[in-house]
Amino acid sequence: MGKKVLALLLGVVMCVSTLTGCGSKEEAAKTPATEDAAEATEATDEAGRLVLSATGFENKFSPFFAASADDQDVADFTTLYMMYSDRVANPVLNGIEGETRAYNGTDYTYYGPSDIVITENEDGTVYYDITMRDDLVFSDGTPVDIDDFIFSLYVLLDPAYDGSSTLYSTPILGMEEYRTGMDTLFNLLAAAGRDNTDFTLWDEATQTAFWADVDQAGEKFAQEIVDYCVAAGYVEEGDVAGAAAAWAFDGLAADATAADFFAAMVEAYEGDLMTLSGTETAGSALTDLMNDYTTYSVGVQTGESADHIEGIQRTGDYSVRIVASQLDATMIYQMAQPIAPLHYYGDEALYDYENNSFGFVKGDLTIVKEKTTQPMGAGSYMFKEAANGVVYLEANPNYYLGEAKTKYVNIVETKEADMLNGISTGTIDIATPSYSTELAKQIAELNGGDPSFDGSVITTKLIDYRGYGYIGIAAQNVKVGNDPASAESKALRKAIGTVLAAYRDEGISSYYGETASIINYPISNTSWAAPQVTDDGYAAAYSVGVDGNPIYTADMDAAAKYDAALAAALAYFEAAGYTVADGKLTAAPAGAKLEYTVNIGANGAGDHPTFLVLKNAADAFAKIGFTLTVNDLANASDLFASYQTGVAELWCAAWQSSSDPDMYQLYHSEGSTNYYQINDEDLDTLIMDARQSTEQSYRKGLYKAAMEIIMDWGVEIPVYQRSDAYTVSTERVDVSSLPTDMTPYWNWKSELYNIVVK
Repeated sequence: MGKKVLALLLGVVMCVSTLTGCGSKEEAAKTPATEDAAEATEATDEAGRLVLSATGFENKFSPFFAASADDQDVADFTTLYMMYSDRVANPVLNGIEGETRAYNGTDYTYYGPSDIVITENEDGTVYYDITMRDDLVFSDGTPVDIDDFIFSLYVLLDPAYDGSSTLYSTPILGMEEYRTGMDTLFNLLAAAGRDNTDFTLWDEATQTAFWADVDQAGEKFAQEIVDYCVAAGYVEEGDVAGAAAAWAFDGLAADATAADFFAAMVEAYEGDLMTLSGTETAGSALTDLMNDYTTYSVGVQTGESADHIEGIQRTGDYSVRIVASQLDATMIYQMAQPIAPLHYYGDEALYDYENNSFGFVKGDLTIVKEKTTQPMGAGSYMFKEAANGVVYLEANPNYYLGEAKTKYVNIVETKEADMLNGISTGTIDIATPSYSTELAKQIAELNGGDPSFDGSVITTKLIDYRGYGYIGIAAQNVKVGNDPASAESKALRKAIGTVLAAYRDEGISSYYGETASIINYPISNTSWAAPQVTDDGYAAAYSVGVDGNPIYTADMDAAAKYDAALAAALAYFEAAGYTVADGKLTAAPAGAKLEYTVNIGANGAGDHPTFLVLKNAADAFAKIGFTLTVNDLANASDLFASYQTGVAELWCAAWQSSSDPDMYQLYHSEGSTNYYQINDEDLDTLIMDARQSTEQSYRKGLYKAAMEIIMDWGVEIPVYQRSDAYTVSTERVDVSSLPTDMTPYWNWKSELYNIVVK
C-alpha cells in the first residue's frame, strides 16, 4: 500500500541534582538527588506560581529524546542550547554581546550562549567556529565548558542513537566514517533471523531471549492494527484475517491470530523489523512494546570505523570548530543543539577528548537513557518533579540571563474544553486553545460581553501559526492503473482538488472568521520562501483547467464559481479516463473508483475548520455522480495512523513549519513523512539543490519550482493559514510582561523567565 516509514521516537528519562552554588563537576556527579514530591508540591503552592496548560505529556523530557510538543517545552525550559533565532527565525550568531535587530519598527536585542563564525573555504569545506561564554553554570552549580557540548554532539551522532534528531544527516566531515562499521544488536539479531547459528557477536541465549521478546511485542503490535481496523469500521471485532486484508496482508486463514498476522508482516519485510515497525504501526512502535528493548539498542562493532568525528575539533576550553565537507543551507540551524551536562548524563571518567573517548561507550547510550523523566541543564528553570499530569518547575538561580521573575511554574495536562474555564476560575494562567469564532464568543462571554482581546478576565494574543492546514491525497491510493505518476493519475487527483479548493473560502471563514486566510501553496505564509501575491507566476491553487486556461473570471459570483469548478473537474475526470455522459460520471477507468473517502479528525461532531469545506464539496460531487465520503473520526490518533500507515485515500491535517523551509522530509522520495507518496526525480533534485546554497532568493526560486511539481501531482490542497491563540489570565498575569511583537518563532515561551505573576 505504499506505506512510508515513520521515525521511531524512543524516550529517555533524566534526573536532576539539587546542588546550588559553584562546585566542581566531580562533586556534582557524586550527589545527584531530587526533593521529595510532597516538598515540591508544597513549594509550588507559594506565591509566585505560574500555571500553564498542556495537552498531554509522554514524560520524555530529555533534550535528546523529547517526543511530544509538551515534552519538548519542558526540555526547552530546562536546557540551554548553543544557538537561538530571532523573531523571523534568523540565527543569532553573535549571542554573547547580543545582536540588535529591527522588527515591526522596534529594535530588539537577542542574546545566546555563543558566538558563531562561518567560513567558506576554497576547497568547498565550511568552518563553524563556536565560542561559548565562559561564565555559564548548570542548575546544580557546575560550570559549563565546551566538553559538555562535545559530549552532547556525540550522543546525537552515535550509531545507536534512536531519537528524533537529524544532526547525523548533515555533511559534518568524517561523519560517515564514524558511524559505519557498527550496527545495533537489535538490527543484527533481526537480520540474522531465528535460525542463526553464528554466535560470533552474541550468544545463543541472547538470541533466544530476543525472539521471545519480539514475539510477545509483535502480537501486541498486530493486535493494535486489528483494534484500529475495528474502531475505523473496516472489520468486525475479532476478525484478524479481515483486518490483515484491510492492511494489505491478504491470505491469512479465517481463524488467524494476531501472532499469525505479525508473522505475515515479518515475512513480507524479510525480517526488517525496524522498517516493519515504522511503516505498519497503528500507534506504538514494536520496540515500545518489547520488555527489554534497551538491552538490544546497544551498538555492535561489525567492521572498521573511525574512533572520532574528524569535523568536531575542540579548539579551547570554551570553543569548538565544526567542519562541514560541503555547503549545506540547513547546517547553521543544526548548531542549535543542547548543551547537556556531561557529569549528569554521561560518565566523566569516560571523557578524554585527546584519546577519543566522549563520556560513554560508543554504541551504548544506556547511561544517557537511565536519566529518564527528570531533565537537568542550564535553562531558565529547574525540573522538580512530574506527577499526576503536572510538571513542576522552579526558577534556576544560575540562569545566564538572570533568575526568572516568577519562581514556580506548573505545567498541567488540560482538556481543551476546560482551558478557558480554568483561566476564569483561577486554576490556569496561560492556555493555548484552538482559536475559532466559537472560542471568541466564549472569551467574550467570560469577559462580561467584552469582545476585545484585552478583556478583564481573559487577555487574548493572536499570532500566525507556524504551519498550515491542508487536505492530503495519497498518490498510491488515488490513481489510474498502476502508475501514480501518470498524466491520468494526476488528472484524477486534480479533479478532486479543483472542487475542494473552490469551497475553501466559505468553510474557513465560517470557522475562523477573519483570523485565518486561504493559502495557495504548500508552505506556511510565515516562511520567507512562501510565494507572495505580487510574485510573478503566483496563482490560486487548482484554478487552471485541463486545457491550461483559468477556470474563474473576476466577475463570477459564488454560484458561478462553484459551477465552473464542477465543469473543470468533469474535464479532468474525462482526461483521467472516466466515462462522462450527460454531465455525470458513469464509469471509472481501471485502478480508479467513483467513490473515495477523506478522513478528518473532527471529534465525530464536525468540529474542524475543514469539515464544512468537505461537506460542501461532497454535495457538489454528488451532482456529477462522484461520491466523496467524509469519515469524521472521533479519535485524533486514528486520523494520524490512517495517513502515516498509508491506509488513507484522503485526509485533513496540518503541518508545523521549521525555521528553514527545507522540503526533504515531506516531499523527497526518501523523506520519512512523505505521506503523499510522491516519487519524482525532478522534485528530489530541486530539494537537494536548494540545500546547496545559502542565498535566500535563489532557494526561494527553487522551492517555488518544487511547489509547482507538488501541485502538478495533485496530492495536496493547501487550505488555510490560521492564528495561534494565547489566552492569559488578566487577573493573575502581568500582561505587560509578555513579549511584544510575538511571532510564530518568538512567543511567550521564548521569554518565560520574564513573565510576572501579580
